[in-house]
Amino acid sequence: MTTMIITEKPSVSLKIANSLAEGKVEKKLHKKIPYYEIKHKGRKIFVVCAVGHLYTVTEKNKQGWHYPVFDIEWKPTYEVSKTASFTKPYLELIKKVSKNAKDFIVACDWDVEGEVIGYNILKYVTGKEDSLRMRYSTTTSEDLLISYEKIGKHIDKKLVESGLTRHELDWIYGINLSRALTLSIKHAKNMFKIMSSGRVQGPTLHILYKKEKEIGKFKSEPYWEIYLDGKLSKKKIIADYKKGHFKDKKKAQEVIKKTKNKKAIIEDIKKREFKQNPLLPFDLTSLQSESHRVLGLSPKITLELAQMLYVNSYISYPRTSSQKLPPSINYKKILTSLKSKFEKEAEFILNKKSLKPTEGKKTDPAHPAIYPTGIIPKKITGKALQLYELIVRRFFVSFGDPAVRETVSYEIDCNGEKFELKGTVTREKGWHTLYGKFAKYKEEELPKAEKNEEIKNSKTFMEEKETQPPKRYTEASLVKELEKKGLGTKATRADIVSTLFERDYISGKDLKVTNLGMKTIDTLKKYVPEILDEKLTKEFEKNMEEIREGKNTKKKVLDHAETHLKKIFKKFKEHELDIGKALAEANIETRIKESTLGKCPTCKKGNLMIKRSKFGYFVACSKYPNCKVTYPLPHNALIKPTNKICDKCGFSMVNVIRKGKRPQVLCINPKCPSRKLEIKEKDVKDLGKKCPKCGKGKLVLKKGFYGEFLACDQYPKCHYTKRIVDKHKKKKSLNT
Repeated sequence: MTTMIITEKPSVSLKIANSLAEGKVEKKLHKKIPYYEIKHKGRKIFVVCAVGHLYTVTEKNKQGWHYPVFDIEWKPTYEVSKTASFTKPYLELIKKVSKNAKDFIVACDWDVEGEVIGYNILKYVTGKEDSLRMRYSTTTSEDLLISYEKIGKHIDKKLVESGLTRHELDWIYGINLSRALTLSIKHAKNMFKIMSSGRVQGPTLHILYKKEKEIGKFKSEPYWEIYLDGKLSKKKIIADYKKGHFKDKKKAQEVIKKTKNKKAIIEDIKKREFKQNPLLPFDLTSLQSESHRVLGLSPKITLELAQMLYVNSYISYPRTSSQKLPPSINYKKILTSLKSKFEKEAEFILNKKSLKPTEGKKTDPAHPAIYPTGIIPKKITGKALQLYELIVRRFFVSFGDPAVRETVSYEIDCNGEKFELKGTVTREKGWHTLYGKFAKYKEEELPKAEKNEEIKNSKTFMEEKETQPPKRYTEASLVKELEKKGLGTKATRADIVSTLFERDYISGKDLKVTNLGMKTIDTLKKYVPEILDEKLTKEFEKNMEEIREGKNTKKKVLDHAETHLKKIFKKFKEHELDIGKALAEANIETRIKESTLGKCPTCKKGNLMIKRSKFGYFVACSKYPNCKVTYPLPHNALIKPTNKICDKCGFSMVNVIRKGKRPQVLCINPKCPSRKLEIKEKDVKDLGKKCPKCGKGKLVLKKGFYGEFLACDQYPKCHYTKRIVDKHKKKKSLNT
């Protein structure tokens, strides 16, 4: 008997082969794609892998751009998208190996996407629609072997139906809405600009739009706060006025007048001790939120790094909504393994009388909360290593004791007016110790004082302030809001936010809706507000959950969506030219705004604009050909304005964005001092010598935007750089 095991990722296929093999793992290749032949209990097993989705939804009879389209089919991904051409040899390999197999096992990730990937391979490659199913939450050898020994007899058909429904639903929404928006611009202005929207994307942008409107309507109002300062035990203190702030300046001044040159006495001292319970285990949303807070990582990057840690067996499956850690994961074994890296913390927990973690209410039908497997990473560095430590310490925290904090407040009387001085300190660290550097709590211990003690050198003063507008969402808080509203899934929310960035609908760390994003929502609200309907989107999410529970069907949900979309597009076509005109104007305004850097320093009449030629980006004056000033910009990079002026030369600054690298701020003036670090030509002889800054690295020759330079090979730990000046050649400059 020959069995074929289907995995979702190449690294997992090797792990499964190594875990099940009772002897040598024989590696085979098909067009450089590896697969493995092993023997397990006398059975020959081939382990093959996909690379994500090998099949995707597409239009059945494609006949140019039109909408609405509902006639769809599943086809190999490489036939639909040129960027997915790399998937072709993987599919060919699976087809080849499947011909020699009698039995099939789906061992893709245990979630809706993994179920769909496995099902489509079964259906379109083998002609089957069911198989055995390995289910696991970590990729450790032990868990993979247990998963095989306790193999499920069937794949989850309801989960498959729910997943297929989501893909098809998202496709018909996304393709039809995007085509409608794009074609409206073409028909109205004969201008081609790709626009996009979707079942969740539109409502998400609408949430940000409403926040932007709220901020825009906000009018700052002045208010006045009163404070009392002085000394206690020779330490300076500042106490707050107990009744709060004043909207009327005269009333604030009356308090100042009443308390001027009057004694301030501590009238009462109160102490309140409270317990701070351990933080809950991580589900994906809370991991993304905490990672953003303490590591500054976006939800998308957090998920990518967590996925990498998972496939390398360092943590459990990250796409989970659970806050529970079942005993079956073997706490003691994991903690014992972690002792080699976190000796004190692991030893402390192991010495407890019982191991019972703090848990939250949220559950997941497939996976527990995120936890470390006990395998210690040896090669990961940077943010990935920091994220791993965060996950480990959060796991420790769940076994920790409550922290005890104490708030002390002094009530101060100054001629009948009451002030309050508060301070909170940690009395017992409890779980804070286990959380390490991630436990950041403000410690404010008040100077020692007694009741009826006088504040020395006391005086009152007032400050004028302004009310602040509501805060914008961050990527992390938006993902949290989408979860709260039931929009999208734990696996897709970060990608939705990323798409809004890519389409220039939003910008910045604090998510600001661009002019294009605002005008797009304005237009849709006016003509087809149904596209932005949160309630309908949430209803579809509920429908797909009902499919998983056997209370609904794919056909009913898709029929409902088709009926609804036909109504939308009938209305859309009635207003197509008006919609297209508004969107075209918004695109033109956005393009001009995003290209303008400021007044031309040469002619003083035109604006410096970011232009693009076949050779790349450059800066030129809008009054060309009357003004022919130009400035070069780095090639092979995306250039965006920063709305900042260089403090060295007064020229505009731009953002230089390269794939896989941090954005770099650059002055457009080639002669700017910020871009010149000169050394003598003889110093080039220092190649290979120790870095003069850190003393550890060696100097190496590198190429930057504008030529060669010397740098320390310990970058990014050491940022030492110096420009090379060759008197026999043109001077080369570098961005520092």
